[in-house]
Parts: sequence; C-alpha cells; structure tokens
Amino acid sequence: MRMYDLIMKKRNGGELYEEEIRYFVEGYTKGTIPDYQVSALMMAVFFQKMTAQETAALTMAMAHSGDMLDLSAIRGIKVDKHSTGGVGDKTSLALTPMVAACGIPVAKMSGRGLGHTGGTIDKLESFPGFTTALSTEQFIENVNKIGIAIMGQTADLAPADKKLYALRDVTATVDNMSLIASSIMSKKLAAGADAIVLDVKTGSGAFMKEEQDARALAEEMVRIGVHAGRKTVAVISDMDQPLGYAVGNALEVKEAIDTLNGHGPADFVELCLTLGSQMLLAGGMAETEEEARKKLQKVINDGSALKKLAEFVEAQGGDSRAVYDTELLPKAELIQPIPAPASGYVSRIVCDEVGICSLILGGGRETKESEIDLAVGLVLCKKVGDYVQMGEPLAMMHANDPEKASQASERFLAACTISAAPPVARPLIKAILS
Repeated sequence: MRMYDLIMKKRNGGELYEEEIRYFVEGYTKGTIPDYQVSALMMAVFFQKMTAQETAALTMAMAHSGDMLDLSAIRGIKVDKHSTGGVGDKTSLALTPMVAACGIPVAKMSGRGLGHTGGTIDKLESFPGFTTALSTEQFIENVNKIGIAIMGQTADLAPADKKLYALRDVTATVDNMSLIASSIMSKKLAAGADAIVLDVKTGSGAFMKEEQDARALAEEMVRIGVHAGRKTVAVISDMDQPLGYAVGNALEVKEAIDTLNGHGPADFVELCLTLGSQMLLAGGMAETEEEARKKLQKVINDGSALKKLAEFVEAQGGDSRAVYDTELLPKAELIQPIPAPASGYVSRIVCDEVGICSLILGGGRETKESEIDLAVGLVLCKKVGDYVQMGEPLAMMHANDPEKASQASERFLAACTISAAPPVARPLIKAILS
C-alpha cells in the first residue's frame, strides 16, 4: 500500500477503504508518513468530501491510535456530555453534579479554553487548589466513590487527532464536516463512555454559525456514535448571545453555583434540564423526559446537586468552602458598569465579540502558553429582547487593568445593537437528534 495511491484515489473522487484509512492514520501517528503527503490527502478530502463509511472508519482509526480508556470498573452506565463550545458556556459545572446526584456516574475528560471560548478545566481552577491531574486509578475511584470526576485529556488519548488537527490548522483544511466530526468523536469514543450526549451550538458565538451546518455536524456525529455501538444524542442549541449572564472563569463558576441553589438564569437552567434529561434517559435513570426533568429539579431543590459539587471539588484538591461561600472565589479589583448609549430594546449581541471582550481583559488565551486571569470578565445586565434606558448598565465589567477595561468596554458596546422595536425571539433548543 502506498500513500501516493491513496492521495490520487481521493483526489479523483474515489472512496477510501477502511484498511487504507487505518494505514495512513497509523503511519502518520508513528511518523513513517510525512506531513506533506498527509497535507495533500487532507486537501483532497476537503474538496472531495468523505462518505459516512469513510468518516466512521477515520474516527475509529483515530480513536484507536492511542489509549482507549477502560471504564468497566465504574459501576453503572457511563454517560459523557460534550459541547462544541461557546461564550458563557459553563454547563458542565452545573450539569455534571446534577446528573451525578441523580445516580448517573460522570467520568469526564475536559480541555482548557483557547481563544474566545472558555475551558471547563480553567473554570474549575477558580476553586483554590483544584486539580485535574489525576491518575486513571484515582479517576475511577473518585467516580465510584462520589459519582463524579473530571480529568484533563492525556497525550495518549487519540494522538492521531492531535497531529492531524495541528496539520489541518496550518493548511486551511479545518472546515470540513467529516474531519470536524471525526476529530470530536474520536476523543469521545477513546474516553470510554457507554453513551454520549452532544450539545451542538449554533449562532454568532458558535463554531457553526448557521443552523443548517450545526444540524449537519450533529447528524454526522450521531451516525458515528451509533456506528461505534454507543447510544448518541445531539441537542442543537442557540449560541447567538452568551449563555446565562456571566462570561469569565470565576464569574461563570458563581453563576453555576447560583443555579444549583435554585437561582439560575432561565436559559441556562433550561439547557441544563434538556441535556440532563437526555443523559438520564441514556443512562436508564428515567423512562420519559418529564420524569427526568422532575428528578433533576428535585436534586436542585433538595440541595443534593450542590452537595455533590462540593464533594467533587474537595475530592480533586479544591477548597469546597467556595461552593457555599462564593466570596472565596477570585475577584477583580475593578467592577464598573458599561452604560447603554441609547434607550430601546437590545436587539442583538454579537456573541463571539463578548467572548473576545473577556479575552482582552485576560480571561482567555491567545495561545496555549498564555496565562489567564480567573477573576475577570463581564456580567450582562440585559439580554436580547430586554428594554434598556439610556445610561442604564448593559453589563458590569470585572477587570484588573484599566486600559484593558477601556478597550473591552468599547468593543462590548460595538457588539450590542439597541432598536426601537423588540426583536423576534430565537428558541434556545433548536432540535434533538438521536
């Protein structure tokens, strides 16, 4: 088998066989096939696309390119949740304690943020002392003992994906549905869950700006999951404005805690209940969505979800007192309003621009080596559809640098549109695919 023949076959619109895909993935991972040949193949794939069979074969080859996490020692059906990322998306912080309190074991691998989208691990590190550097044995023990553990992605998990993504990133071949779907799902399959619930975002703050593209990606990932023998569900949700009100690491942790105390923003609560219901159904903890929602609401009302968060934080070295007293979380020195320049209805908030505002303040990473400031960010006072008076705060800025605060404030105002008439409401949940 020659790489030259695979490149020519795909360039001419042919379909690669499973063994051919496995050959190039294994060879590239081991270093026996050079970058320039894989670059040529990725460009051929970009233009000629991949069939469902090719996409599934690529996903499985990447998943098996390194360690496959064995979670069989964890009791019960393991259900993983993955979000394609957005602004103010602190869902895992509230959702995982909720489903764990309902009896679903949560064994989750998460990443750090890069660019305007925040990472779950960064947010969790707002708890002093918290670490995701767990051994596999400790990871499994924590899940069996308290029902939840989150660890960072290891270098040995789907290493082919890491190499391929780095190559695609510099050869303009990222934006291909099959390559995106296989990248996400290879890591999910390697992480060992029995069932996977996907939160696929669409809108100005999402990777998939158009709903039809988000649906196509969701359908592709569900097909891959089913092909691999995993129960897979995708929820398509709106990310045309920030989720909830808080954007920024410690600020989002506080909002997640508020939610577990029963005082969460309506959109954020609804998303947690929707995703959580699908996780409970997949894990056999409920027969209907209505029953699942009632169980999730109960663990909020009786305080068991908040208690589960505290147990989880403590088990991973964090100061669990911050769960009950959010004043112990990192706080910014400057907290100042961003006043509305006119009266009217907030008709648009360009979501990714709000994420960039947090990035400017120091709450995100320009590069993987960037140090982030856990305390900074924004808390919206108004969402799309709300009426605002001129001079009334649109948001509260949390900053540690006056110059950065000024830049972020200016950019935030440019991202907001105020109109005389209220906008047409966008549904939060666009579709649920299984």
